[in-house]
Amino acid sequence: MNYQSPAAGAVPLASASPTATTSPLPVTPRHMIPADQLGEAIVGFRSRDQRSRPFNLLRTQIARLVGEGVRVIGITSATPQVGKTFVASNLAASLARLPELQTVLVDLDLRRGSVAERFNIPVRQGMTEYLAGEVDDLASIAWGIEGERLTLYPTAEARVHSSELLASARLQGLIASMRAIPGQAVVLCDLPPVFANDDSMIVSEMIDGYIMVVEDGVTTAKQVRDSRRLLGSVRCFGTVLNRYIKGFAGGDYGYGYGKGSGYSDYYN
Repeated sequence: MNYQSPAAGAVPLASASPTATTSPLPVTPRHMIPADQLGEAIVGFRSRDQRSRPFNLLRTQIARLVGEGVRVIGITSATPQVGKTFVASNLAASLARLPELQTVLVDLDLRRGSVAERFNIPVRQGMTEYLAGEVDDLASIAWGIEGERLTLYPTAEARVHSSELLASARLQGLIASMRAIPGQAVVLCDLPPVFANDDSMIVSEMIDGYIMVVEDGVTTAKQVRDSRRLLGSVRCFGTVLNRYIKGFAGGDYGYGYGKGSGYSDYYN
């Protein structure tokens, strides 16, 4: 997984000043998931696990952006099934290890949301119901992991008119409440793939910028270029190269990642 710095001349951040009447997004989870129920794919919490290292490296880049005033970041991809939610979930878990930072992960992939599946959350009502006006209390759909400083707002996969829900004033108010969280905070929004529909284009206009997840050997350069074009002038903070075959296991850094290698010995 590689992080690429944003190009020079990136557009300014969206306004981060909430209105005076905006209530902060609740960050105290009402529902909790035992840590031992998390699947093996969630490695971001385990700092001694060598598989968490790429997410910790990316975490440092995101923390710097937060220090510059960035608050709401979208995670998207050009096409489905390239590891977008896997990256968003583990990056959020890694960020939650920073004691001075409040971390929130919101699933806005309303048609095929999978954050709940990643964290084994038995979600019945989530972001879809909130945006549709069926749920008014945001705290009632907030989840957490026992012993961790991460707040999750999942959604259940459903056949809905997602574009209409995401273009509503209700989402605008939600984004404002994200910006109103007191102190140092970052909100990651798991967005649909750019080519799936216009959902990502709608949401990207309201947030500070996005990270593009691409899969090694699958995502093409043309798909990335076309995605950037569709998202217009919205700031791209960089790309994450997922399932990189060489990764940190090859000769790029002079260390292997397996048994007896430099990094393996270091983490053990």
